[in-house]
Amino acid sequence: MAPMDEPLRVAPGLVIPADELRWHFDTSGGPGGQHANKSSTRVELAFDLAASPAVPEALRSRLLERLSARAPGGVVRVVVNESRSQWRNREIARHRLAALLAEAGRIPRRRRPTRPTAAARLRRLAAKRHQGEAKRRRQPPDPGSD
Repeated sequence: MAPMDEPLRVAPGLVIPADELRWHFDTSGGPGGQHANKSSTRVELAFDLAASPAVPEALRSRLLERLSARAPGGVVRVVVNESRSQWRNREIARHRLAALLAEAGRIPRRRRPTRPTAAARLRRLAAKRHQGEAKRRRQPPDPGSD
């Protein structure tokens, strides 16, 4: 089965049907001679996140918020022209879109504030005393102390 015909598995609870993915192919820019000029190897994969029935509403709002810069009008686009092969570029584009959506949909764990232990505080103060003593030993002796 071609990569364009398979549903895109983003996360355990999110699978995007293949018919919701829009593909566009074009010639890659830059050097390459005959192959680059006549082969449509550049791949653009678009997914209308705002209108997709496959994405649950809570997840959709989080994705649209986190991908607002990447998804003008609610459409997420991935462009790939790394390989000379259109098939390979399609695979890369699918993988990137899935990774992008998975990362944006991930809920970050809240940081639980911690405190240093009593032993760690004592070690820190002992290290400070040791450092201060080492600096005092480097100074020339005080002439008025004799």
